[in-house]
Amino acid sequence: MKTLNDALDIRRRIYQAFEMAESATDARERQQWLTFALVGGGPTGVELAGQIREIAGHTLDREFQTIDSAQARVLLFEGADEVLGAFGPPLARRAARTLHSLGVELHLGTTVTDVDARGLTVKGRDGATTRFEARTVLWTAGVEAPPIAAALARATGATQDRAGRIAVEPDLTVPGHPEIRVTGDAMSLDRLPGLAEVAMQSGAYAGRAVRHAVEGRTKQPKPFKYWDLGSAAYISRGRAVLKAGPLHLSGAIGWFARLFIHLAFLTGYRSRLGAVLSWSVAFATSSRRERAFTSSDAGGHADADAPVGRAPGPQASPPPP
Repeated sequence: MKTLNDALDIRRRIYQAFEMAESATDARERQQWLTFALVGGGPTGVELAGQIREIAGHTLDREFQTIDSAQARVLLFEGADEVLGAFGPPLARRAARTLHSLGVELHLGTTVTDVDARGLTVKGRDGATTRFEARTVLWTAGVEAPPIAAALARATGATQDRAGRIAVEPDLTVPGHPEIRVTGDAMSLDRLPGLAEVAMQSGAYAGRAVRHAVEGRTKQPKPFKYWDLGSAAYISRGRAVLKAGPLHLSGAIGWFARLFIHLAFLTGYRSRLGAVLSWSVAFATSSRRERAFTSSDAGGHADADAPVGRAPGPQASPPPP
């Protein structure tokens, strides 16, 4: 979900799946449309799984004649032994319990080996493969670095990691090329995650270094140090998990803390007030007013049979509640 069109495409596909299920005459095809698979149990996967269950059970409740939207299946596949592993075992267990209570089916210790227009193939720890039929598959396990990273690696001989990110020195320069600095999703340093906060801090660091060079300062900058401000994952209305240093919150307290963080990062009083009013209406009425769709929402992609959307990055999750 790198652009607004990506977000609109994913939104359109989710709602369209319910419409396709309503019009389907074959029971098997109807169930395929009512099955949503998410690959990756990080914050993005957990948040989208909770959102889809919320849409199915609340937003679209009693809006169809043939199907019961609440019967939609949401499958979450994760290669590790727990979801939200970066949050620590206590919060990971609480998140798993919340997902179970919402009706999300967790498939831990699994690897997705193939995806097509009718579903996906999954391999377990024992090596056995299982086929799941689902018309909507969302990749929430991260993305490759942008193409410019590969071009830079070819030109400079830099090393890339599995995601295609450039391995950089502690000052974010490419080895052997002190005039080139790499930041954000294109940078690989100390196993830092591909989060917006990492990109913001590394970008600010690189910007200061360039400014000092232009001003003629000869002193070498200190190595880049990332300050972890914490992580949060919204699961469903009234339930979230939040980790900030020694502070670990979950449930309603975590949900309110996450809302406060969202408000704190909005610019301007009017934006904050508008967000509070919008969230209050959505929470009180279970309604989502923004439900208009056009073919341009997906950047021109109108094929309902295309199954795969991308939703990387916890910072790009749907706004609460």
